[in-house]
Amino acid sequence: MAEAKQALRPKHVPLRTCIACRGTEAKRGLVRVVRTPEGRVELDATGKKNGRGAYVHETRACWDEALKKERLTRALKVSVPAEDLEQLKAHAEGLAAQD
Repeated sequence: MAEAKQALRPKHVPLRTCIACRGTEAKRGLVRVVRTPEGRVELDATGKKNGRGAYVHETRACWDEALKKERLTRALKVSVPAEDLEQLKAHAEGLAAQD
């Protein structure tokens, strides 16, 4: 009987909030940006790197909003280093070609 109850239970899907548009979605539908223990800010494709993370939709509009209004700085509680900011901007520019 315990097995039957367990089978009816839906699987938990973690929800995350995009820091740009404030929309919620499943964790897999967003890209994680992480502040590493060394103070670097980088993309986390696996979603499992150590450090403080923030999530952004994989759309150009959300990336522009996150970078322009310094939402990453606020969410990660660190001033984003210039070289890391350039890498994130390059990622955002790559999205325009896909859309």
